[in-house]
Amino acid sequence: MNFGLSEEQQMIVDTVRSFVENELYPHEAQVERDRAVPRELGLEIARKCRDIGFFAANMPEDVGGGGLGHLDFTLLERELGRASMALTVFFGRPSGILMACEGEQRERYLLPAVRGDKFDALAMSEPDAGSDVRGMKCSARPDGDDWIVNGSKHFISHADIADFVIVFIATGEEETAAGTKKKITCFLVDRGTPGFEILKGYNSVSHHGYHNCILSFDNCRLPKGQILGELHRGFDIANDWLYATRLTVATMAVGRARRAFDYAVGYAAERKQFGQKIGRFQGVSFKLADMVTEIDAADWLTLSAAWRLDQGLPANREIASAKLYATEMLARVTDEAIQIHGGMGLMDDLPLERFWRDARVERIWDGTSEIQRHIISRELLRPLGC
Repeated sequence: MNFGLSEEQQMIVDTVRSFVENELYPHEAQVERDRAVPRELGLEIARKCRDIGFFAANMPEDVGGGGLGHLDFTLLERELGRASMALTVFFGRPSGILMACEGEQRERYLLPAVRGDKFDALAMSEPDAGSDVRGMKCSARPDGDDWIVNGSKHFISHADIADFVIVFIATGEEETAAGTKKKITCFLVDRGTPGFEILKGYNSVSHHGYHNCILSFDNCRLPKGQILGELHRGFDIANDWLYATRLTVATMAVGRARRAFDYAVGYAAERKQFGQKIGRFQGVSFKLADMVTEIDAADWLTLSAAWRLDQGLPANREIASAKLYATEMLARVTDEAIQIHGGMGLMDDLPLERFWRDARVERIWDGTSEIQRHIISRELLRPLGC
């Protein structure tokens, strides 16, 4: 087992970290205050990302992407995790689901997304269907060669900047051993399609400037050519997406935790109380020891899961474990970083209070901690007939 980074991997880490520190950090405070990223700034970030050769690094080379494997891309995402998500969203990472595009879809959606000419967003959650995805009510009925869609989606991240949305919609029902279940189909929906609206979402305490949106469908007519993948087989490609997004959440949590830790250890080494630096008190130094141990554990757990994907090994449990542990670790580390700083940690002069607020949503989106525990325990018990 070799735990070291190759020369190429170290280059990825160094390049992306430099980009984050020089191109994104300077804009964070303004984005936090305004709760928005100016469109011009977002496009500039995307252009600079292309200039350094990292736009669509997650997509295969044969479609114009960077061709990074899961482990290398996880290293990239870990560095992006240090910065505001409102800014990193413009560091182009099109959804891997778009590799299911066929024929004309490749020219209209896949290739423009890889070039950075179009941005995509993914839509699955609904007001009454969060963790219970098959409980979705947004539905489509056939009408000749078209599908008529009605319903809504919510909590749809960065749909406000998307040129098109990848939407999962109920297109029928089927009987299973567990009862009646919805058949799910994936559709590509362009902004501006009649009957389709992208509406302002909710104000969140987490990730200011990284907006969630509400999607509304009112007798929206979609030709069958807008189906991505196979009819009623949307979950086939959704599972691949969930693998990727859960790894992303885990590794970005690690990156953000390391940034919070850097503030804490630096402060502990400088701040004086009772005649000595506070890092000399066990009440502080032991916190630092626990923090870095948890960060390292989450890091290796996440990288190991990505490595398993690259080796073609089963990784469902490992990815769930990484997402579960890394996001809960981030909550603990940001809380302790604030505790070490005392009252100053809660002031917006430092980004710690932002890290603390942002950490809360990580245990909810892309599969709650409870869903991750369900996946892990199911993987352990099913082979034993339980």
